[in-house]
Amino acid sequence: MTPQPERAQLIRGVAEAARRAARAVATASAATRRAAIAGIAAAIAAARADILAANARDRAAGEAAGLAPAMLDRLALDDGRIDALARAVREIAAQPELLGRVDRREERPNGLVVERVRIPLGVIAMIYEARPNVTIDAAALCLSSGNACILRGGREALESNRALIRAVETALAAAGLPREAVQLVAIPDREAIAELVALDDLIDLCIPRGGEGLIRFVAEHARVPVIKHYKGVCHVYVHASAELDAALRIAANAKTSRPGVCNAMETLLVDRAIAADLLPRLAAALPGVELRGCPETQRLVGGDRIRAASEDDWYAEYLALVLAVRVVGGLDEAIAHIQRYGSSHTESIVATDAAIAERFVREVDSSTVMINASTRFADGGELGLGAEIGISTTRLHAYGPMGAEGLTTTKFVVRGSGQIRT
Repeated sequence: MTPQPERAQLIRGVAEAARRAARAVATASAATRRAAIAGIAAAIAAARADILAANARDRAAGEAAGLAPAMLDRLALDDGRIDALARAVREIAAQPELLGRVDRREERPNGLVVERVRIPLGVIAMIYEARPNVTIDAAALCLSSGNACILRGGREALESNRALIRAVETALAAAGLPREAVQLVAIPDREAIAELVALDDLIDLCIPRGGEGLIRFVAEHARVPVIKHYKGVCHVYVHASAELDAALRIAANAKTSRPGVCNAMETLLVDRAIAADLLPRLAAALPGVELRGCPETQRLVGGDRIRAASEDDWYAEYLALVLAVRVVGGLDEAIAHIQRYGSSHTESIVATDAAIAERFVREVDSSTVMINASTRFADGGELGLGAEIGISTTRLHAYGPMGAEGLTTTKFVVRGSGQIRT
């Protein structure tokens, strides 16, 4: 463990350098920032072998330490994931310029022209576990939005993050931007997090990504604003009007395509009117998934295929091949269940009744609400953001997947011709 005075001095030094770099990034031209982002994609491709070797070391250490399968999955990089990461970075580089964009313009009766213009936030602190892709996504999104960022990844991905940061530094140098614009804090002590998020004179926003324990630790110690995402208890509601084959496809994808991520379905709600037809087919369609159901679900599925759900199951984010299933008496009951047990992440309705679907959209206030689609689309890249820096379940400032725009704010610009206030 790093001694406290030395650790505090190092972290403050990192934050002070980030504050200086933030000014350089914010005032750099759009072309310069775009070149740096595109350079990250190229540098990742050039350093592929080194990145994969570093990740292999992290994965071996994680397996030896007994990391959970969901954590190991989030930690893993392979050729496909590196290709996807580079592709997402190129998409960010190609996005329209945000800084200086006029979101609102009005001419007042006295002739003043009032504009709201988009500007960077400043210095962003990212605190995250596993997920080495966050290192690159955060770097690219912060550069796109004119911010500097401080990255504090978990010890389980330390070698991967170091290899990725070397690629980022190569791109920054080539574009003429300070390397302090993206910095990695490689101190694994949790106390380092507490010291970092207390620097309210230097850091403008903290975004934690990881387990609920990490996020609560950050929220409890932070003196800077925090975008929180405690967990993803995502629901799919199959309405009586649903086309059953479509419902089965959506449910299977939402649960099994990647169960260890926050946009995987954790609870399936089934309308009583179709439960007898759908639930036995669902059990057959999800052979590797452990089902936990309400008494009515147990009766309809039968046998050893399902176990009784407890009250805790309705709150659970399993991040595994486990699914809670409940029969409900219609839309009102489904919405009431989501309001009570949901985490404001993502909910989907499967229905052919357009009026019912639109009512679901109006009355469910989660950050992403879907009609006839898998919850797995609750992802910045899939929603056209290029990538995401996190998914906010906090309703202030940003809500849902956060891309570059979520890392900006606005200022007023007032253009006059000599007016004075009387």
